[in-house]
Amino acid sequence: MRDLRKAAIFLLSLEKPLAAEVMSQLAKEQVEAVTMAIANIGDVSKEEQNAVLVEFQDGVGDQLQIERGGLDFANELLEQSLGSDHAGKILDNVRQSMNSVPFGFLQKVGAENLLAFIVEEHPQTIALILAHLPAALAAEVLAGLPATTQLEVVRRVANMEQTSPEVIADIEKSLEGRMTSMFSQGMEKTGGVPLVAQILNVTDRMTNKGILDNLEHDDAELVDEIRRLMFVFEDLLKLDDKSIQTLLKEVDNSQWALSLKGASEEIKQKILGNLSTRAADMLTEEIEYLGPVRLSDVEAMQQQIVDTVRRLEDTGEIEVSSGADSEQFIT
Repeated sequence: MRDLRKAAIFLLSLEKPLAAEVMSQLAKEQVEAVTMAIANIGDVSKEEQNAVLVEFQDGVGDQLQIERGGLDFANELLEQSLGSDHAGKILDNVRQSMNSVPFGFLQKVGAENLLAFIVEEHPQTIALILAHLPAALAAEVLAGLPATTQLEVVRRVANMEQTSPEVIADIEKSLEGRMTSMFSQGMEKTGGVPLVAQILNVTDRMTNKGILDNLEHDDAELVDEIRRLMFVFEDLLKLDDKSIQTLLKEVDNSQWALSLKGASEEIKQKILGNLSTRAADMLTEEIEYLGPVRLSDVEAMQQQIVDTVRRLEDTGEIEVSSGADSEQFIT
C-alpha cells in the first residue's frame, strides 16, 4: 500500500497530460488502486515528494510542483487517460470503497464467532477492529477476551489516533480472506477515550470493574478520564429512587440548585420527586433565586455530583445500571 502512495505522489508531480498517459498504460485494477490513493492523498510534504521522485528519476525534485489530490483531480486525470465512460465507472467504484464502513463485514458474524476469530490477533489489530464496531458488539467481544488482552486492547483504543485507509484496507483484506471459509459474507479518526467509555458503559459490571481496576495500576489518569466520560450528569436518570435518595444525603441544596439550573425537566423531576413536598418546594425556590449563572459553574457543579455518584458506587452504597442490564440507556 505504501507503493500506491508513492505512485500517487509521482503522478501528481507530473503535468496532467503526461500523468494521463502513464495512467493509460496501467491495468484496470491498478488504475482503481492508484485513483483511490490520489483521492485520499492528504497533505504531501516537499521532503516526501522529493524522496519519491529520487526513486523514479534523479534530479527532478526541485523542478516539479505537486498538484493537490482529491476526487476532482482524479476524475480529470482519468478522463484524459481513459475517456469519460471508463473514468465514470472507475470513480463510482472508488467512491463506493471510500464510503464503505471499515470492517463492516465483521458485523454480520455475531459476537461469539467474531471473538473466536480475532482472539489470537495482536492487541493492536483487535483494538483497530473494535474501534470500528458498534459499541454494544465491541463490548461483547471485549468481555470475552482474556484479562491481559482486555487491558492491552483498552489502552490501545484509548490512545488510538488516526489510521490511514491503506492500513485499514490491508487488514480488512487479510481478515476477509481468512473468514471466507468460516463465515458468509479516509485518513480517519477513530478510537480515543470517549470510545472506550462508550464500550465499557455497555459491558457487565464485573468486566467493567475488572478492566478499570487493573488498568488503574498502570495509568490512573487514563482511568479517571474514562470514568468521567462513562457517567455524565444526565445519566442520573439511570439511578433508581433508592440510589437517588442516598445521593441526596451527600449533596446539599445549594449544590443541587446550581447543578439543576438549566438541566432537563426529566432530571429535575427525578430529583424533586425523591424529596418531600416541602423540601422540593425549597429547592425549586433556590433554583429560581439563583438567577443567571455561568454555564461553566453549572457544569463544574454537575461534575462534582457525578464524582460523588462514582464514589458511592465504588463503596457499594448505590448501583449504576449499565446498558448491559437495563433498558434505559443514555448516550
